Order: sequence, then C-alpha cells, then structure tokens
Amino acid sequence: MNPRLSRRRFLKAVIASGVAAATTANLSLAHAGDRAKGAVERLISLNVNGRTRRVDVLPQETLAYTLRYKLGLTGTKDACNRAECGACTVLIDDVAHYSCSTLTHSVKNRAVLTVEGLQRADGQLHPVQQAFIDELAPQCGFCTPGQVMAAVALLRANPRPSREEARQAMAGNLCRCGAYDQYLNGIMRASERTA
Repeated sequence: MNPRLSRRRFLKAVIASGVAAATTANLSLAHAGDRAKGAVERLISLNVNGRTRRVDVLPQETLAYTLRYKLGLTGTKDACNRAECGACTVLIDDVAHYSCSTLTHSVKNRAVLTVEGLQRADGQLHPVQQAFIDELAPQCGFCTPGQVMAAVALLRANPRPSREEARQAMAGNLCRCGAYDQYLNGIMRASERTA
C-alpha cells in the first residue's frame, strides 16, 4: 500500500476541502447579501388567523415550516412536503393552498387562515369541524386539519355543492384511512348548516 495516500489521509483531505469550500461560499454570500440589490427581508409581518405576527423567515422557507416551527401552529401537518397529500392545507385569501409548497415570503401581504383560526372566540367549532365530528369522519386524524381547511375553502366558494362537486374539490386531500365518504358526508352536513 502506498504510504502517501491512505484511506485516512484521503478522507481528511476530502473533509478539509469541503470545509474550505463551504467557508469560502458562506463568506462570499454574506458579503454579497450586504450589497445585493433586492435582497429578501428576513423579519416580516404575517397576517395569520387575523393577527399580525412578526417572524424571522429565511428566503427559501415554506409556509408550513414557518407556521409549525416558528409560530407554533401545529395543526398544519407537514406530511409529504411536496404538495401531494393536502395535510398542510391552509387558506390564503380564502383559497386553499398547500403550505408545504408555498414560500412564506409570498404571503406577507395576504391573509393566512389555519385550522387553529376557525374556532370562534367563545369556543364554538366551525360548522365543518362540527359536521366532521358528527359524521365520525376522522379516523387517525392526521389528514383532518387539511381536510377541514379544504372543505372550508369549498364552502366559501360554493355554499351548496353537490356531492360530486365536493368530491372533486377534495381530490387533493389524501386520507390514509380511506374515510373519504365520511368526510364527504360531513361536507354535505356542513353545507346545510352554513347555507
């Protein structure tokens, strides 16, 4: 074996070059950030559930991450993290959005509503929440906040949907337990209460 190039020396060289490259890149980014025009503001105000919240947000940070880990609103579930399951659904200006694929910086001048913002001040549940309970819709409950928010968005846009319209509107929300019919029953019940 060649004493000049051992496995240990090779690994040390790779690690050292990685550290050097990362340090150089971070220093150049730090200096570029000081002088870059149009740099992204870090401390922003968000309108979440009717309250203005100040939060430090990274440029590439998703709304799901901000809501859960910086604002403590854990009703928004971060399941697939690639806009496939709907567990992270929130309303942005009354339209359902996957918060895992929405950058936080894109909503700073808009109204964000999470499942925590649906309950009234007196503790009364939103009609969709109550209807889901009445229909025994939640099974494991992991998808339920996203299902609730998608249903609320549907009923705000169409207060009296047909069952097929509700099915199509909820198609972007997956349920691991397969409780789709119970959720649809809940939507139909809630539409009678909100109309």
